[in-house]
Amino acid sequence: MSRYEAREKADVSQPTVLASDYFQSYSVVGLLAVVGVVFVAVAFTAGRLLRPVVPTPEKLLTYECGVDPVGEGWAHTQVRYYVYAFLYVIFAVDSIFLFPWATVFAAPGYGATTLVEMFVFLGFLAVGLLYAWKKGVLEWT
Repeated sequence: MSRYEAREKADVSQPTVLASDYFQSYSVVGLLAVVGVVFVAVAFTAGRLLRPVVPTPEKLLTYECGVDPVGEGWAHTQVRYYVYAFLYVIFAVDSIFLFPWATVFAAPGYGATTLVEMFVFLGFLAVGLLYAWKKGVLEWT
């Protein structure tokens, strides 16, 4: 048996990948996307056609939490709210770091080192919280 015949025999046993098989998977994804877009368009169109349209002056007023709008449209916001948001983000990140720490802490050979590292990390967070408390950031009034 020559090399050519052996190569030809080996190629017959392996399945060939056709371009139509390759693009068939993409056509399924494309069809699903089109069905999704059509579904959303039909839902919005049905909602627009079926809803009652009765505009009144009360409906055209600006509505904010059940309170009638009084004064100008611009309001000053205290910086304190941003600080609360930053503190929340800091402690959310802290909780994200606690989960991997708990999994590594359970692994053999990492107990004491991981425990010390986590207490150093929590110490930095405690110093930051103490600083915010001393500055009066955490007082609401």
